[in-house]
Parts: sequence; structure tokens; C-alpha cells
Amino acid sequence: MINVAAIRMQQFGVQFYQASLTASDIDKLVRFEVLNYGDSGQSGVRGSKPRPGAAAPSKVNWDLLERRIASSEKAYQRQIIRRKIDELVQYYEQCRQARDLPSIPGAVIISCDEKLSFQASGDDSRVGILKVPEREGILRAIDGQHRLLALHADIERFAGEEFSVPAIIFDRLPEDHVVQMFVTINAKHTRLNASHLVSLSGRQLYRDESLATAHEVVRALNDREDSPLYDEIKLLGVGSGKVAQAPLAQELKKLFASDAFSGKRSADPHEEAKKFFVNYFKQIALVFNGAWNGRKYSIRSAAALRAFIRVAPDVIRRLDQEHAERADFRAIGRVIAPWGRRIGDLRFETEGQWTRGGTTVESLTKELKLALQYPEGAAV
Repeated sequence: MINVAAIRMQQFGVQFYQASLTASDIDKLVRFEVLNYGDSGQSGVRGSKPRPGAAAPSKVNWDLLERRIASSEKAYQRQIIRRKIDELVQYYEQCRQARDLPSIPGAVIISCDEKLSFQASGDDSRVGILKVPEREGILRAIDGQHRLLALHADIERFAGEEFSVPAIIFDRLPEDHVVQMFVTINAKHTRLNASHLVSLSGRQLYRDESLATAHEVVRALNDREDSPLYDEIKLLGVGSGKVAQAPLAQELKKLFASDAFSGKRSADPHEEAKKFFVNYFKQIALVFNGAWNGRKYSIRSAAALRAFIRVAPDVIRRLDQEHAERADFRAIGRVIAPWGRRIGDLRFETEGQWTRGGTTVESLTKELKLALQYPEGAAV
């Protein structure tokens, strides 16, 4: 038996459980299946595989994943949408890197083929431990199959992470009830385009100046042809870019929320921030030219870019001390020039100092700050 924390619930005489399953529980206990009508040649997955050499290769091992998906005339799930799995895996990776949002915050709905037992704990009989037979494929997803399949496809990257999945679990629910619930959930499916959520965050949905400025800066870095990150940011979580949007936006939001751009303000603070960061990263690309344009360097990883953003207030203070315009390209170059002497390209070599030093956002930020504080390498 696998013991999971759970709440026993009742609605109109029907008993079910709200439980917390681990990623490994999901991987072991849930079986994935789709409906077919006796056509043995029909695939359980819809959509073509990415072509070899495509600009954005899939992170999913589709040969392995497709073998995990069964099909039968008694199943009720639709074909798995390949694009949806790819997008979910990319989103999970963004959540893992940014560490600011859960990737599966809502409960999936699951049915169990066998009777479950519940052991109440303490005075509240509703709270306790749910005992689930430890048998492969004993659980079936009623709602959330794509989310769980994406978790299964990405589970190796969650190694060592504590990861819980909220789940509503029914035991021995009659087959016609399962199908009725599935149809009820999916018959009137209203989907808000993800691009609307990202593009309108901090604007029409709710007014958050810090988030609004952060998104405008990210868009400027990606959209302006003179930016060294031109067309390199994976906006909306999809696309050909290699740099995740979420970690940059969240780091910028924190920076603007701290009012690092206070004091000498232009008439348009959004435009000032966009000009500063485009010129700032242009100079970073020049200072670390070999690493920025090399193949085996981590300078454009989420960790490195977040560290550069985190040290930006120190650069701005130096510019203010020199009475220079904050977006002045040459002045920014003078301020960060010590990075080339004191840190250098080799610091970002993936198989070298970057990996051996166990680089984190915090450790790199500290090095960048010290190089600005002691440009000639004075003892600290």
C-alpha cells in the first residue's frame, strides 16, 4: 500500500478524497489510455513529430511516451495532443527555473479501480491517510491526463525535488458515471488564449506597474533587432527562442518593485527602462564576446541573465554618480568594463568554471558586484 495524506469528502451521498500524490506516485500508479474503435493501427497521439534539425526540438521522448499510452474501445479519453504535451513540458521547465509558480496548482480528477481504505487521524474524522494499493496502472485520469502525461515525460528533470500533485480520487466509480463526469467536464470547454494572459498581465487584467514594466522590457529585448537577445526569448512559453521568459520577467518585476529606477526619472519610465536594458545587454555581449557568441557557454542561461538583472541597480548607481544618462551606451560600457578584466569569458564555460563552481544566481551576482566595487582587483 502507498499512504497519502487526504481529506475524506461527501457530496450528495457520494464519498471521495482530496489527496496529495507525489510525482513518483503518479508515475507508478496512473495508466494513460485513449478511445479507439477497434482500429489497431490508430495512434493514441495526434499531431506530427518535430522534424530532425527543427529550430525548437521537442524535450519529450515521444517513442517512450507513446508506448505508455494504451487504447481501447472501453476508454473515454480523446487522442493525446502532441503540441499540448510539448507546451506543458516547456511550462513545467519555466516553473522549475523561475521557482515562483506551481506547475500543477489545480487538482486532477482520478478514479481507482479498487476499493480504497481511509484511516482518520486525530479528532477530525475527515482528515487522515488514504491507502492506495501499490499496483501499476490502478488509477485512471478523468480530468488532467495531459498534465499528468507531461509530468511523466518531464519527471527525470524533477530528480531530488519535492513535488506534490493535488488530486480528487474516486474509488470504484461505475463506468457510466466516469464517462458522464468526463463529458460534463469537457463538453463546454472555454479556453482563454495563453498569449492574452501574458500580454495583458499588469495591464488590463490588473494594474501592476512593476509587472507591466517588466513585460515591456522583456518584449523590447526580444523584439528589437539591435538587442543581443533579439528573437531569443521564448515568449508565451512557446516558440523558437532558447531563453525562458518567466525567469526574466519575475526578476525584473522584483527590481522595479524595489524602485531601483527611482530618483532621476525620465518623462517615460517604461521607455527609459527598455533603453537601459537593451544597451546594458548589448554591452554585456561585447564585454563577454567570446562567451556570448560561443556554443559551450552558459552566459545566456536563466541563472546568468537573472544575475545580470539583479546587479543592474549597482550599474545605475555608478551611472548616476558619473552624472551620465542611464541609457547611455558608452557610459554603461565604461561602468561594466571591469567584468571583462576580473571575470572574463571562461567564467561562463559550461563544462568549466560554471559547472565546477556550482554557479547560482546568488553566487554570480556577488562576483559581479565585487568586480564593480573593486575594478582593479583590490583585496577584499
